Amino acid sequence: MKKYIVIGAGMAGLATARLLREKGNEVVVYERNGRPGGMIRCDVVEGCLFHRTGGHVFNTKRQDVMDWFWKHFDREKEFTRTLRNSAVIFDEALTVPYPVENHMYCFDAETQKAFIRDLLHMAGVRKEPQNFEEFLKGRFGETLYGLYFQPYNYKVWRRDLSRVPLSWLEGKLPMPTVEEMIYNNMNHVEERQFVHSSFYYPVRGGSQFLADRLSEGLAIRYDTPVHSIERENGRLSVNGEACDQVVFCGNVKKLPELFRMDSFVKEIAALEAHGTTSVFCEIDSNPYSWVYMPSRRHDAHRVICTGNFSANNNAGSKMTGTVEFTDYLSKEEILDHLGRVSFHPKYLTHHYEEYTYPIQDRGTRDMIAALKARLAEDGIYLVGRFAEWEYCNMDVAIGSALDFVNKQP
Repeated sequence: MKKYIVIGAGMAGLATARLLREKGNEVVVYERNGRPGGMIRCDVVEGCLFHRTGGHVFNTKRQDVMDWFWKHFDREKEFTRTLRNSAVIFDEALTVPYPVENHMYCFDAETQKAFIRDLLHMAGVRKEPQNFEEFLKGRFGETLYGLYFQPYNYKVWRRDLSRVPLSWLEGKLPMPTVEEMIYNNMNHVEERQFVHSSFYYPVRGGSQFLADRLSEGLAIRYDTPVHSIERENGRLSVNGEACDQVVFCGNVKKLPELFRMDSFVKEIAALEAHGTTSVFCEIDSNPYSWVYMPSRRHDAHRVICTGNFSANNNAGSKMTGTVEFTDYLSKEEILDHLGRVSFHPKYLTHHYEEYTYPIQDRGTRDMIAALKARLAEDGIYLVGRFAEWEYCNMDVAIGSALDFVNKQP
């Protein structure tokens, strides 16, 4: 039996701690906040559930993640299975089902003809893309790139899309062929026929329910920021508490402040990320789960209609959702933009999270891999979204925990 100290009680930290304990190890978790959850924490505002950062649901392609998750929850009693119903709003007069490339028949005749010309051109071109912009143009055509992909992704990433590496794409975007887009438009193929077209969501408590359940029985030191990680005489310690190994599930940019490092300090400092301003609102009743907004009339990039995820997320006659902006906005700026956002959002509260979207460049993954190998020599391991600098959802965080623990002797 070894003693592990896990730093961070977000989804990656909670999953890692439980998995290590299931193997018979002693595990202590350090958490700087007063409750678990990290990015999946929720608040209750006027009786309604507010996802403070995003709108977290559960689905996965990995059977081992699925099996582990359902060991801790009652799928039939504690969850509802919901069909994903998403849309893209271009303006007040045009709402197109998602994914937009399958619903080009919803546009005017000239746009449809331009899209067809793009498809004919793409069918005869085989050019290997070198970046995100080239991929989007090559995969979906210039017309759809200008209408949707460029304005929407610029809102999220706030940078020239030619600077975004292709490694970011893995498992995150649909990859339809020209033939598939033609077929899907001819047959009006709906989103529910695709992978991740449905998801599981707690009947009550949202993603905070997941964090609360997974934290049960763990030795978690809440309200305890980590101020030092040291290695002396072959033994690790965190805040002076001795252990055999440390699993760091926090933000890797904070690591050089905690642990004396002889390399990688400049590389870590150079890592970039975006934050998110999540604005909780009462909104018009609608049938959607996610709504994407490429409109240049405002800076919001999506509305997450969490009030539709579970009936218990709303109180009384309210319908609620979260309007999401990249980076920090003041309340005055928020209110100004909300007046131009669909569904007549009425402000309830908001939360700014400094780190939500890690940004990779062409060398990020290689640098992180080398950093992980170096830290492992000292018995320190990186697991999770900002520890590994990967844009990963909840199921991928659980998968990272499983992969790490399965490698431990």
